[in-house]
Order: sequence, then C-alpha cells, then structure tokens
Amino acid sequence: MSTTEVRRDESAAAAGVATVDMKLEVIVIPVSDVDRAMAFYQGLGWRLDGDFRGGDHFRGIQFTPPGSACSIQFGTNVTSAAPGSAQGLHLVVGDIEAAHADLVARGVPNSGVYHCQEGYACRFPGNDPPVPGPHPDRGTYGSFLDFTDPDGNGWVLQEVTTRFPGRVEGETTYASADDLSQALRRAAAAHGEHEARTGQADPDWPQWYAEFMRREQTGEQPPS
Repeated sequence: MSTTEVRRDESAAAAGVATVDMKLEVIVIPVSDVDRAMAFYQGLGWRLDGDFRGGDHFRGIQFTPPGSACSIQFGTNVTSAAPGSAQGLHLVVGDIEAAHADLVARGVPNSGVYHCQEGYACRFPGNDPPVPGPHPDRGTYGSFLDFTDPDGNGWVLQEVTTRFPGRVEGETTYASADDLSQALRRAAAAHGEHEARTGQADPDWPQWYAEFMRREQTGEQPPS
C-alpha cells in the first residue's frame, strides 16, 4: 500500500470521528529585550495578563490584543527562535482607517493602509506591489497595514467586514464593541432599505437585525 493510500485511509477514518474543539490560545514571539517589548505592547493598548517569573532564568509575559481570544507570550527562555523571526502575524480589524489612526496616535511607525491589485497576493514576494490606500470598494479581506515591534516581529492588520462562507459556522461573534456597533449600523441601513421596499414598519426588527448580522458573517445572502 502506498503512502498516499495510507493517508487517504486515515482521512476516511478520521471523518467518522467527532472532532474536538481546538481554539488557538497563545502565539509565542521571540524578543531580545523583555522590558522593551513589554513597554511596546503596553503602548499599543494591549492588556497585560501576567508577568511570570521562575527564579533567575525564566520570565514569561502575556498580552492580549483588544477583543482577541488569542494572546501572545514572550520572555526569557520562552523560545529558542531568533528575535524578530515571527512574521505575518495577522490582526483582524473592522475599520482599517480607524486602526491606522490609532497606531499613529500611539506613535507606532507603520506602512500606512494599502491594498493589493488582486486578492492579497501583494502580501507575498514575487507578486505585484501593494497599492497605497484602502481597497477601492472596501472589499472584505482587501485592505492591510503593517507594523513591527522593536525586534522586527512583523504584524499585519487586515480589514474584515464579512467572513468567507464556512469561516464562521452559523455563529455570530464580534471581536470588539466597535465591530459590533459597526455591524449594527450596517444592519440599520439595510433594514431601512427593507422597510422602504415593503412600504411599512417592521414590528419584528430585532429578529431582522439578528438574521442580517448572522448572514453577513457567514457570507449568506442577506434577508430581503
């Protein structure tokens, strides 16, 4: 039996087994100066979860970005990776221009907002260069911004307003109060168009809002 056949058999067997939730909890990033990195991430407005020490040879710092379910850790003897080698760490935002303004206000050097001529290909070497400014129609997943920490670990902000189908399986969640408020504004605008089409007030508007917001995140057709 070939290796390909073995893998195919294993995949088929796994398909019949209930999956176990595995939620990404922490990403470890390598830094050379713990206190400097700590000051930088505090300056971003990220929440300090803990500063853990084990004698003179270990120190672990944990921060969580606003609205994120995943945290970062760095410290002394936390990882053997070279400082600055963590690249392409993505942060999702609901409004890329507001995120840019926040970084500027905090004095964080960054690339400025940009988009790719096609998809997100410009994020990778050998493709067309990025184009300054947000995506022309503010297409979801289409606008970016880069910044680095003092060691050169690279972060990417990506604007996401509607999730790809299947990325959210029937569950409606928002990373922050700002994301939720923006979704409510979009729902309000769409609902106003809905009432204009029907020519009457909708007595069950909360249900309409909820269904609109759920479908927006799962990529389904909005309610009419």
